[in-house]
Amino acid sequence: MRTKWKRTLLTAVAGSLVVGLAACSEEGAGTGSGVNLDGKKTASMADYKAGVQFKATEPLDVSLLFLDQSHYPLKEDWLFWKEVSQRTNITIKPTVVPYSDYDQKRGLLISSGDAPSIISKTYPGQEEPFVSSGAILPVSDYVDLMPNFKDKVEKWKLQPELNTLRQEDGKFYVLPGLHEKVQQDYTLAFRTDELQRLGLQTPKNWDDVYTVLKAIKAAHPDVYPLSDRFEGKSILNIAAQTFGAQAGWGYVKNSIWNEDKKQFEFAGATPEYKQLIEFFSKLVEEGLMDPESFTQKDDAAIQKFASGKSYAISSNAQNIINDYRPNVSKIPGATVAKIPVPAGPKGDVLRGSRLENGLMVSAKLAQSDKFVATMQFIDWLWYSDEAQEFTKWGVKGTTYDKDASGKRALKPEIAFGGMNVGAPKNLQRDFGFQGGVFSYGGPTELVQSMFTEEELAFQKTLADKKQLPLAPPAPLNEEERERAGLWETPLKDLVTQSTLQFILGQRDLSTWDAYVKELEAKGSNDYIELVNSAHKRYKEKNG
Repeated sequence: MRTKWKRTLLTAVAGSLVVGLAACSEEGAGTGSGVNLDGKKTASMADYKAGVQFKATEPLDVSLLFLDQSHYPLKEDWLFWKEVSQRTNITIKPTVVPYSDYDQKRGLLISSGDAPSIISKTYPGQEEPFVSSGAILPVSDYVDLMPNFKDKVEKWKLQPELNTLRQEDGKFYVLPGLHEKVQQDYTLAFRTDELQRLGLQTPKNWDDVYTVLKAIKAAHPDVYPLSDRFEGKSILNIAAQTFGAQAGWGYVKNSIWNEDKKQFEFAGATPEYKQLIEFFSKLVEEGLMDPESFTQKDDAAIQKFASGKSYAISSNAQNIINDYRPNVSKIPGATVAKIPVPAGPKGDVLRGSRLENGLMVSAKLAQSDKFVATMQFIDWLWYSDEAQEFTKWGVKGTTYDKDASGKRALKPEIAFGGMNVGAPKNLQRDFGFQGGVFSYGGPTELVQSMFTEEELAFQKTLADKKQLPLAPPAPLNEEERERAGLWETPLKDLVTQSTLQFILGQRDLSTWDAYVKELEAKGSNDYIELVNSAHKRYKEKNG
């Protein structure tokens, strides 16, 4: 019998999770330097390698921090748990934390020394606050125990991305999800029936977006053509990269790399950032974008789109299927689709990394006699081809079928996304597959295997975009992190507040220079000097 799992409901505190990616050196995936594994190989496989099914040589429990999603909450009878145990001889023991509390609870558990062995759902950079304490494992020392991970890093030439994770000591502390190719899902969705009715072409760049919104406004003077969701953070993120800036969801750090000048600059004060703000300020000023886009809840934006009070909204593939099409179907003849990501002043470009959320490992695990077996298990479940297909599609013959050509199809009684809509069972809710804790990354064919034909066509539009270079490493040491921490949040808060004021017309753009002076008074120049100094030091040390 499975013992009752620990379900953590929350408490409140924990460390900040603001981030900086760090890095460099053209080494491979790991160092493997001088690691002593004596007495730590209980239950491990002596002949484990890439492509081999991992199975512990004796039963083993492994603790895991599990992010629980409200739309597919964890169930103890999921087929996923049963299959993992049968295939690996390992029973996962989750500490379950709701989505809304996850970041805070994760920090609290790590800081208190009570974190499970595997700390899942960690985005690259979120590990940084925990590095100096020694509470999390420098996993780069141990990737020789992870042949599937190493194989993908080498096969997909992921060393440059992986090196962005390296801290000041040259090691990395998070095992990220690995993608074969950059994936981009978010863009704008338009009421395509209205574009057709007005004789408008699908926008190819942000100037086209402006022209189309203006034409819709002329036809419907009483509406805002664009009323956005995600508090505007998605559209700002998408547009920013094509303006040569970072904003919205993409404004993780206050620094941005200037490839021409070969130095970091303060992200919220560049000419490119100003140009981005001017564009959205114009949309709001001319009544083309709802000023509530940056404050309203998603449901309000969805309702406006569903009732014909707006004609454009930010979207990903699932938003189209789950939110927009069912709702606009109440409007006779209404259709909706994503548009290709618009080009901008910097051209038809795309910024992105092939790394995704992954996991940290508790440093305490390295003292366990089951350490090697657990690392082999992590490698198999998160990085092997077999397990990546398993965590996504489930069990062949039970949840899906696969024909001779390799094409997969869910069983007709099981639904997910746009597949088998209305079926009585759901792949996530009823079986535990395609969940965010275990299913991410992998070969492009697998990642796209659940995409609709429409989404596959969208992904093809990304192939011709120029990939922007990754920012070089600038890892801060412990003393520098403490200094930077005094500046980062106040500076980011000022950027966020002022950006909203500029866009909404609450602050005139003629005061831009005064705004830059306010940033300098809060330490923006000192902060960037620190980042550039760290970059220079790391480059001199590591090449």
